Amino acid sequence: QVQLVESGGGLVQPGGSLRLSCAASESIFRTYNMGWYRQAPGKQRELVAAISSGGSTNYADSVKGRFTISRDNAKNTVYLQMNSLKPDDTAVYYCNAHSPYSGLHYWGQGTQVTVSL
Repeated sequence: QVQLVESGGGLVQPGGSLRLSCAASESIFRTYNMGWYRQAPGKQRELVAAISSGGSTNYADSVKGRFTISRDNAKNTVYLQMNSLKPDDTAVYYCNAHSPYSGLHYWGQGTQVTVSL
């Protein structure tokens, strides 16, 4: 069982920046594909950014050029650097770990990001 703990959310003004972190419990973290999802009130959960075990990344069109996902396998941690934040980025952000071997997905508890004046 993989446990994921997110941190770094909060309230920020439009145009500001935040960095989210997600710490995983297992030392085999390096074999997992990792992702950040978000869910705004009344909307479905959507993929924001993902990074494979090999370091390949992909992003939702709405965040390309503003968000950067990265991972530190030595620390079992994945990050989401969010710049030029907009009110539309307001949501609960969830960390996801996917094992390509077992097919299982694991989720963190979520962290709130609010972009407002």
